[in-house]
Amino acid sequence: MTATFTVDTDARLTTVDVTDTVADAVPDDHADGVCTAFVEHTTAGLVVQENESRLRADLESFLSGLVPDEGHAHDRIDDNADSHLRATLLGPSVTVPVVDGGLALGTWQSILLVECDGPRTRRVRVTAV
Repeated sequence: MTATFTVDTDARLTTVDVTDTVADAVPDDHADGVCTAFVEHTTAGLVVQENESRLRADLESFLSGLVPDEGHAHDRIDDNADSHLRATLLGPSVTVPVVDGGLALGTWQSILLVECDGPRTRRVRVTAV
């Protein structure tokens, strides 16, 4: 089973909780297995992390501090090398177990899309097996 959805972001570097949308994409009759969510872009990533506003702000600050906004060779093409580098650190996908038809996330775990080059509309593909 495969489904897709889009996410509209509103800032250059931000996080969006997509947990419920990913969970809704898993069919009710999908008892046990795994679910992979994959963002189809090179300047965004997906992570499993706590959905707490201060932690999300910390994540954004951490990525900004880790990768400078400018000074990269790719900037001569389209001025977004920092976004590509930040997304490389995050990765494009997460895999979560499915148990009894639902995502088996821990108590504080959520699936966050991390936008590194927004605002944009992002496409996420969800596959459950």
